[in-house]
Amino acid sequence: MRRSNNELAKQLASICLDAGSAIMRIYNQECCSPLLASAKTDGSPLSTADRAAENVVIEALSLHFPGVQVVAEESHYLRSSPLANKRFFLVDALDGTREFIERRPEFTVNIALIENGNPVTGAIYSPASGELYLGGTNAYAGNVDFKCVEELAFPELRPIQARLRHTPLKATISRTHMDDKTASFLEEYKVMETLSVGSSIKFCRIAEGLADIYPRFSPTMEWDTAAGHAIVNAAKGTVLTPDGTPLVYGKESYKNGPFVAWGK
Repeated sequence: MRRSNNELAKQLASICLDAGSAIMRIYNQECCSPLLASAKTDGSPLSTADRAAENVVIEALSLHFPGVQVVAEESHYLRSSPLANKRFFLVDALDGTREFIERRPEFTVNIALIENGNPVTGAIYSPASGELYLGGTNAYAGNVDFKCVEELAFPELRPIQARLRHTPLKATISRTHMDDKTASFLEEYKVMETLSVGSSIKFCRIAEGLADIYPRFSPTMEWDTAAGHAIVNAAKGTVLTPDGTPLVYGKESYKNGPFVAWGK
């Protein structure tokens, strides 16, 4: 029997917790030494924890979902992933590598299942803060200390939902990727309050009703956004391109164009 999207999201969340535990072991062991391992071909940073966490996620997905293609960030940059089929996973096992290296606690583990171009389930875990978010048919959040992951069957979850858009609007924006187009968008929509956040937690703030919009005009990859997109959808929000069409997945090179995540 095929599992429900809520059950699948919970399975992905469990894998995120395991990867988060691996990340924090490295983070704490190397507290007195540099965390940067190298740079990728696109110039973005790569830490030792990126590889360790991705290995945990890929191994778990291969075990629990045999035959389903996995497109993961670090593996993709080592050898370009073939164009995905109708059902595949998108993985960013350490989103916010810059935050991780600079010891800001805004890095996450992201896993999403894509079906026919749509993110149908997703999970995000922030191991430094303990915040866990998942979305399937519904969206949920919980809190778990990475130190307790191996002892805990699963954290208690609470349902979350995007809020009706307030006036004036409150926006989440990237801490490191603010640009002129985003500034113009914020001015056009008369956004009076902004919340600067690293990694995919920006989507989660929309999903849990703490902000109304998240505009992004600078480049992203599909693994950066898929899990957060799934959670926003499950929380009754939307993620749209500037022309009002849904953001879809499985595009050539897995590159996103501009998008805006909206609450209700």
